Amino acid sequence: MIYELRVYHCAPGRLPALHQRFTRVTLALFQKHGIEQAGFFTTVVGASNQTLTYLLKWESLAQREAKWTAFATDPEWVAARAASEADGIIVERIENSFLEPTPYSSVR
Repeated sequence: MIYELRVYHCAPGRLPALHQRFTRVTLALFQKHGIEQAGFFTTVVGASNQTLTYLLKWESLAQREAKWTAFATDPEWVAARAASEADGIIVERIENSFLEPTPYSSVR
């Protein structure tokens, strides 16, 4: 199992728009494409409270590539993303890392 850690750094004041996009569109498209989430988080204390951090679970990097490409090129996603950004960009920068649990991790 591989986990992908994604951190979305939002434009000022645009975190609510990102939450709205995830709840109205993105999560259903993740389900459609078999993308499994392991949790979504906002920052309570840290460098910025304008970030959304989440984890995705993958069986392999090859599985991730296939499913993420299908999601990213889905016409419904492309249209929804464009519509959600009609008032300006939502995410200024994305960080992502791929993590592998250690043998002693409670997460496998």
